[in-house]
Amino acid sequence: MEEKFKIDVALCPVLYDQCKMDNSIVVVIDVLRATSAICTAFESGVKEMIPVSTLDEARVYHKQGYLVGAERDGSPIEEFDFGNSPYSYKNPELKGKSVVLTTTNGTKAINMAKDADVVAIGAFTNISVLSEWLVNQDKNIVFLCAGWKGRFNLEDSIFAGAVIERIGINSKYDELTDSCLAVKSLFINAEKNPYNFLSSSSHRIRLHKLNLKKDVKYCLTYDQSTSIPILKGDKLVKLEEVYENMAS
Repeated sequence: MEEKFKIDVALCPVLYDQCKMDNSIVVVIDVLRATSAICTAFESGVKEMIPVSTLDEARVYHKQGYLVGAERDGSPIEEFDFGNSPYSYKNPELKGKSVVLTTTNGTKAINMAKDADVVAIGAFTNISVLSEWLVNQDKNIVFLCAGWKGRFNLEDSIFAGAVIERIGINSKYDELTDSCLAVKSLFINAEKNPYNFLSSSSHRIRLHKLNLKKDVKYCLTYDQSTSIPILKGDKLVKLEEVYENMAS
């Protein structure tokens, strides 16, 4: 008999504890913009990224000479090197570097999940490689939507729905939970034009007010990265590095 696995979605961080499972991969999602920026940074060749939850932690690293990206409420924090725009990380000069990142929502969600068996980073920018990898793992899957300051948001949910649409039909997975069905339905409604679907969403409006329309469009564009960032200890590294260390 085929072994069965479960998929669940924490629609916002406060629901994560109810969705935790043993033997699971937690996919952290912050489409606008942390996880999109992280995927972009690895595509540019960063060695590792260190997600921290607070500005004070970021300051400690900055004093030690680390490059630091920092954002709060959509705006960059001027004392640091970058904000949270993916375009800040489309930079070949980052190759081989270590970068620290703190954001309003995404890095907090990553650290919330750090006790899981595996923590992976998901965004539309790496959706195909991530989906293919997930379905080949014999593990339960929890999608953790970073949301906005603990609340539900649309963009993270439609991304979870997009991946579930791709992998959920596989017979290895049990019947989908209601939260899986809900985000899948959202994605089906958004699929033809996610940018327009999100036109009234709070975070898209927030970013547009900050003149970040270009960022939003980038973050909703599929397959700009072939990297799957994985949390190893306190650092995000490329999936390939995790496998290399396991084999050595």
